[in-house]
Amino acid sequence: MAKPVIEVRDLGIEFFRSRRRRMSLREIVFKGQSGATTETFWALKNISFDVGRGEAVGLVGGNGSGKSTLLKMIAGVMLPDEGYATVRGKVAPLIELTGGFLGELTARENVYLAAGLHGLTKRQIDERYDEIVDFAGPQVQNGMDMPFRHFSSGMQVRLAFSLITTLDQPVVLVDEVLAVGDRAFREKCYTRMESMLEGGKTLFLVSHSEHDLKRFADRGLYLKTGTLVQDGPILDVLDRYHRDADAGS
Repeated sequence: MAKPVIEVRDLGIEFFRSRRRRMSLREIVFKGQSGATTETFWALKNISFDVGRGEAVGLVGGNGSGKSTLLKMIAGVMLPDEGYATVRGKVAPLIELTGGFLGELTARENVYLAAGLHGLTKRQIDERYDEIVDFAGPQVQNGMDMPFRHFSSGMQVRLAFSLITTLDQPVVLVDEVLAVGDRAFREKCYTRMESMLEGGKTLFLVSHSEHDLKRFADRGLYLKTGTLVQDGPILDVLDRYHRDADAGS
């Protein structure tokens, strides 16, 4: 039997609560207090599941349920305090898309830097450069020799999305980025995502859009306050989520 592309076992991560209050200098010096609480909570606890090659999985849950945290742990951006998340194959992370781009470099330089960090050679980037820039649109095309910081946030995300989705990685992790840009650009994003799925890529999707979840995912994982409460067909999982929301639980 083939091993799963994504294997998660007993995964857990503990965070400090970020409650702070303004302390007086006297309290800090004479009482040794910093104002930071030592109270912790488990953002995720005892999470286990497998994802097979070519599956499209949507994460369902309310704000604070742990969806983005789980995605970041699968991407390797965060390390667990318990258990593990193993990904067999390279990952194209559509998470905080512009995080690896440097504002002082030109957009062109950022394309070569970011693509190189994802393992592409200069020759491979040269071959894909026109495709990357064309997909991002004419505004981006006309500004490739400008410092990246001069791009609007929408232009930055367009270029980053275009770059990441040209990578050959078999696993795609998506966190709320399909809502970027105008309607025409969103449809381009949707079409590219569908093409990637048709090519056999494995998708792990976080989205507050039920439309996107139904369009791209056939399986759902329902997270509630850091625990996995249901794993099944996406329509069943969404139905359970709505019933819980209506019941106030």
